[in-house]
Amino acid sequence: MPTYNEADNIEALCRLIRLHAPGVGILVVDDNSPDGTAKIAEGLAAELGDITVLRRPGKLGLGAAYRAGIRAAIDAGAEICIQIDADLSHDPVVIPALISAVEHGVDLAVGSRYVPGGITENWPRKRRWLSRWGNRYASGVLGLAINDATAGFRAYRSSALVDKMHFETVKADGYGFQVEMTHRLVRSGGKIVEIPITFRDRTAGQSKMSQNIVQEALVMVLKLWIDDRRGRRQRRIQGG
Repeated sequence: MPTYNEADNIEALCRLIRLHAPGVGILVVDDNSPDGTAKIAEGLAAELGDITVLRRPGKLGLGAAYRAGIRAAIDAGAEICIQIDADLSHDPVVIPALISAVEHGVDLAVGSRYVPGGITENWPRKRRWLSRWGNRYASGVLGLAINDATAGFRAYRSSALVDKMHFETVKADGYGFQVEMTHRLVRSGGKIVEIPITFRDRTAGQSKMSQNIVQEALVMVLKLWIDDRRGRRQRRIQGG
């Protein structure tokens, strides 16, 4: 889980993960939170067990935090890597279902807000509209056949992260990271399943969403579309 100023949420989230998924290791990737998030997480390690904190020198971007966390998890022997937001918007009760889906053969299990049974709670209308139409835009332009390409609650097969997505070369730094990862997996023929979740807006701390993050994601989708077009054209040329 990537964190920045999540002192109000980190303990409750770690305890919920231990309750619902006692066998998973917890890796907190903290961007030098001034509110002491990292220290709280480290203090929980003795009680809850298997909690590691990766401290970074500052806010280096969400995508960079995911890349660093995935690399550390794989190096530690993880066969499945789970992403979860630290603001309690993702309910850890779903973690076993995500793990089970990967264990039964998919490369990516997405905790989805936009499949039947998926719900968003307590979101402002503007935020809900932006998320829903942003997903439709990304999936429609790129042909992803997935309802929630920007979801941050997901479980990956580690071998797919390395062999199919080449995650360390993903360029997006904001929420577009999820879209670029999904795009790579779809293009490589990976298997994806969406599992409905209830997404709850944070009740403590501040959202990291900004206009720049939204703009980066929109531009990134266009760049991926252009890359797809170039790739198809090149394949036609090579094929005569």
